[in-house]
Amino acid sequence: MKRVAVIALTALAPVSWGSTYAVASELLPPDRPLFTGVMRALPAGLLLTALARTLPKGQWWWKSAVLGGLNIGAFFPLLFLSAYRLPGGVAAVLGAAGPLFVVGLAALLLGERARLRTVLVAIVGALGVSMVVLTAEAGLDLIGILAGVVSSASMGAGTVMTKRWGRPEGAGPLAMAGWQLTAGGLVIIPMAVLVEGAPPALDAKAYLGYGYMMLINTGLAYWLWVRGIGQLTATSVTLLGMLSPLTAAVIGWAALGQALSPVQVLGMVIALGATVAGQVVAGAPRPKAEPEPVSAEPFSFSEETNRNVSMDLMGDSVRR
Repeated sequence: MKRVAVIALTALAPVSWGSTYAVASELLPPDRPLFTGVMRALPAGLLLTALARTLPKGQWWWKSAVLGGLNIGAFFPLLFLSAYRLPGGVAAVLGAAGPLFVVGLAALLLGERARLRTVLVAIVGALGVSMVVLTAEAGLDLIGILAGVVSSASMGAGTVMTKRWGRPEGAGPLAMAGWQLTAGGLVIIPMAVLVEGAPPALDAKAYLGYGYMMLINTGLAYWLWVRGIGQLTATSVTLLGMLSPLTAAVIGWAALGQALSPVQVLGMVIALGATVAGQVVAGAPRPKAEPEPVSAEPFSFSEETNRNVSMDLMGDSVRR
């Protein structure tokens, strides 16, 4: 039951990320994806770090920078570039291919066995997502496709390396998420200034949207994600990412008046089934081998041997 609870809490992260499109389209300034990336990551990272009251030490300064660059600094801009150059459905399918990267990297770097059934679950899940988000009008753009593939690979590598490096002593998931978000936000700032210029003027709706993105969509979500990586296998965690495009489709239908066709509904069922199956086939992390207990008595003699030794000692004592 504990593992089920951890999976359920970790799943809240991609569910929250599925609301990003609706919030951005309804509340945030248009055409400012990098500024939005900074507003999502940097304030949330500073807040989590302040709450954790722990700063990186020693090698964790550069490790946090690497993880923040992979999970946030590279992932956000590449994801936005893919979304701008491709229809949303194509970008979402490329994101759903992320588990395949993680399966390979986890086998290479973590020793997690790349089971055929795990690969099949990831492929079926991506197929289900494609049925939900792809349309007949979807066009292809080489730069957009490359950006989408690299963004998925970047997030996958960040997930695996977070699992591989673990956490330093005295630092919990809150601190780890805070360090990564802060580092990632700092990476995006110069790109945002060069590409988009000065920050836009914000109204009440924008403040509401950015507040949600910072606190819930990023701060809380990434804390749950990092916490899940620490307690589940990397493959199990990344397979939950398929919930993000499915949540976006449900919000589009429920809140934005977007219709769902029978094919899309079938695709949602397939993707949800693959997500659940993924938690079964990926399995729980292998526990560390416990050392065998050492006997307090290094030698053991039979009862007859003990009796003979005692008699010899007594005889020796009498002779003395």
